[in-house]
Amino acid sequence: MPSRTVVIGVDSSTQSTKAAVIDAVTGEQLAVGRTPHTVTGESGARESDPEVWWRALGDAVAAGLKESGLPARSVTGIAVAGQQHGLVVLDRSGRPLRPALLWNDTRSAPQAAALTAELGGPAAWTGRTGSVPVASITASKWRWLREHDPEAAKGAAGVRLPHDFLTERLAGVAATDPGDASGTGWYATATGAYDPGLLDLLGLDPALLPEVAPTGATRVGSLTDPAAEALGLPAGIAVAAGTGDNMSAAVGLGLGGAGLLDHPVLSLGTSGVVFAASRTRSTDPALSGFAAADGTFLPLACTLNCTLAVDKVAALLGLHREDTAPGGEAVLLPYLDGERTPDLPTASGLLTGLRHDTTPQQLLGAAYEGAAVTVLRALDTLLRACGLDPDAPEVAARPLRLIGGGAQGRAWVETVRRLSGRPLVLPAGGELVALGAAALAASAAGGGDPVALATAWGAGDTGRQLDAQERDLATWQRVASVLDRAAEPLLGG
Repeated sequence: MPSRTVVIGVDSSTQSTKAAVIDAVTGEQLAVGRTPHTVTGESGARESDPEVWWRALGDAVAAGLKESGLPARSVTGIAVAGQQHGLVVLDRSGRPLRPALLWNDTRSAPQAAALTAELGGPAAWTGRTGSVPVASITASKWRWLREHDPEAAKGAAGVRLPHDFLTERLAGVAATDPGDASGTGWYATATGAYDPGLLDLLGLDPALLPEVAPTGATRVGSLTDPAAEALGLPAGIAVAAGTGDNMSAAVGLGLGGAGLLDHPVLSLGTSGVVFAASRTRSTDPALSGFAAADGTFLPLACTLNCTLAVDKVAALLGLHREDTAPGGEAVLLPYLDGERTPDLPTASGLLTGLRHDTTPQQLLGAAYEGAAVTVLRALDTLLRACGLDPDAPEVAARPLRLIGGGAQGRAWVETVRRLSGRPLVLPAGGELVALGAAALAASAAGGGDPVALATAWGAGDTGRQLDAQERDLATWQRVASVLDRAAEPLLGG
């Protein structure tokens, strides 16, 4: 069997680590090792011990290599893509001082509101960082830590994001990239650097922060001897700066300066997420105006209620998630956990238009429609932020890439297809975050642009392609009308 050159792309998410062994030439996924994480907390708290991530990384790499059947010497590079926004504080030896605050820890919501007001409102923040502070943003968590665990804040010798922590363990270098850094609330997408004024506002010493590499594919160092021993990999292989999980998925799909620009992606998971790589920097308060891993931008919008909320409605009705029909006159907004886009944090679910002949299948279909219209309206906002008219024929003709768990379900795919009126692409690559990280690793090891490399691998274009069908404007307008009229009096907006 001919020898292969492979790289390892790591997806360190909230719940698990996945280490994908990828052929550096063809992009073929040879194996994926998986190891779960532990998340603790209640009443809004969500925390994890960063040491668990490091141990999980070693276990996942070992499992992936074993499954691939390849020797460790075949590996030439590694990169980590991690869950965004989490706050890791380190002591002088590089050990965590306390469990990390995760992106979905909501205890810092009051601090986010206070920070927004202190700088002068949402526009002041988007003008500098591209995003308005919310509970998930790292700056809000740092403010919370200073108020609620001041000893940890005072004792911090390093402040890191989750992927920064793991990259530092690999290479012995404190480094991050513009993409993940843009989710902190102290990195200015307007200047491409940490913002001194925001650091002063936060009481955060810039000496505590990692250096920002030019891109996520920049080689920031080599695998150290201790890390090589822990992971069972050759010392000295390339370690890329890595990036955040959304930025890495974009690379895996071939989105960026050397690939597709202003082409939208819809991720159907617990949350509904829409994003696109663009050369236009977003300042819309409704969006997160992130940087991308390759030097472009990655405007993104997130809705809280997507597959999990619809599955809950199916369970209440005693139906399988695929046992559904169009909603008819019924409108169901499944805002079971409040909503982020639109900003309705105290909202609950709303059902209207119920008739004697409404069937359970129609009620479930109405839940799909309510969730889909919500995230597709966010998509329209995203396209406008990219300088595009979402209703223009040439823009509407651009395929919408559909990823995430919901993209595996017939009901989700057909609902999005019917309500968007857009052609759909369902990429074949199942581990896009890890694949994007592998492209970063391959670029760090051998040179070249990671987006161009991922495009050559073809993960973003292979798979099912569905032609556009006539848009169901009647349902769209019915759902949108209820949402707009009910927002303030009934949904808590």
